[in-house]
Amino acid sequence: MNRLADKTAIVTGGAVGIGRACVERMAEEGASVAVLDLLEQEGRALAASLAAKGHKVAFWAVDVADEAAMKAAIDAAAAQFGGLHVMVNNAGISGSPKPTDEVSEADWDRVQAVNVKGVMFGTKHAIPHLRAAGKGSIINLSSIAGLIGVGNLAPYHASKGAVRLMTKNDAVTYAPEQIRVNSIHPGYIWTPMVENHLRATSPDLEAAKVAAGSVHPIGHMGEPDDIAWAVVWLASDEAKFVTGTEIVIDGGYTAR
Repeated sequence: MNRLADKTAIVTGGAVGIGRACVERMAEEGASVAVLDLLEQEGRALAASLAAKGHKVAFWAVDVADEAAMKAAIDAAAAQFGGLHVMVNNAGISGSPKPTDEVSEADWDRVQAVNVKGVMFGTKHAIPHLRAAGKGSIINLSSIAGLIGVGNLAPYHASKGAVRLMTKNDAVTYAPEQIRVNSIHPGYIWTPMVENHLRATSPDLEAAKVAAGSVHPIGHMGEPDDIAWAVVWLASDEAKFVTGTEIVIDGGYTAR
């Protein structure tokens, strides 16, 4: 229950889905956690519910594509909790499910702004605080779409591929300072983002959910906790020799 005792973590997109599970599991393991998200009602409710259980959790309403807002929130979280040790760049959007020749410039730009610039801003403004702490862990949420082609999600694929290689670059760059940088690549995880994607691509949500689950050799989709426990491990000193790696959590999807 104390794998992250005395650590402070920030989770972007922390109000729902995978981000929420990361916040909950890290708080339960002893971390002070800052939740950054545009979903203000959900974020404040999550922080309040965990604080009521005795955990140190606070919420900041932030668009990760806004660099000034990201810097302000990261600095404020570090000041409130007495430093920063873990940065989880989780916030992401899928964009419109269209083939490349039908993607608008606006849709492309918004996906890159959130999924790529958001990760860069999180890393950029976390680094000074991790450096001050003497070590740290940055955990970037990519996707199996950053490893293989799924189809009809060109902006998303491009963004998640960028996150994968940005992670490796930063792992090499900051390793001498004992700042570890790793990426996680989920398959289909049952979250609001996946639900919205399936609703946009099929008239029958339940049939689409079964179909999406069946493409994984294990036979079903994953749950947010399947990702959150990997985040806890990467955030902890148990993973002190792990940097520049990609952890694939996909029920065997990419094993074929």
